Amino acid sequence: MSAGPAAPGATGPRRIGVFGGTFDPVHVGHLVAAVNARHSLGLERVLLVVSNVPWQKVGERAVSDASGRLAVVEAAVRGVEGLEVSSVEIDRGGESYTADTLATLGQQYPGARLFLIVGGDVAAGLGTWERLDEIRSQCELVVVNRPGAAATADQPGWPTHRVEIPALNISSTDLRARATDGRPLDFLVPEAAVREIRRRGLYA
Repeated sequence: MSAGPAAPGATGPRRIGVFGGTFDPVHVGHLVAAVNARHSLGLERVLLVVSNVPWQKVGERAVSDASGRLAVVEAAVRGVEGLEVSSVEIDRGGESYTADTLATLGQQYPGARLFLIVGGDVAAGLGTWERLDEIRSQCELVVVNRPGAAATADQPGWPTHRVEIPALNISSTDLRARATDGRPLDFLVPEAAVREIRRRGLYA
């Protein structure tokens, strides 16, 4: 299923995109996905939800402090129309679960249509997510993919939208290594976010 932009001035429930992640660090690929999903689906805004403790990464690698990651994302989206940062998972504390996040956002935006934005690789692993039935009942799914990427199968009974984005091969793992080595992050991470990373000494 796919959808074009909503008509200007269209009436109906608010349309809110929910784009969660560790964002360790956030980079231009994340922002490209967010702005393209917003445009394609006519979303009022896209919330970049910074995870507190990403349960799928526990024991896999050390994750940077949540407050630092949040500050860097805030710097990255400052002044970008339609993109906002949400600290809902950090405020809740503990491990971050999408089902809980959507329930909270449903209370914050009563009556809104929530659109969960994920990459194609994440969509392929949705079967491993905790309480997937709860997630499915609370939102519509948006899968962003690069040109030529294999399409993941639709989830049964779950409205699914597909958004094609430019092919940007940027990895947060590589960016952490670059920052640690003192190599430049310019044009891979928004300028204001690079300054925040340097100011806080993240990944040094």
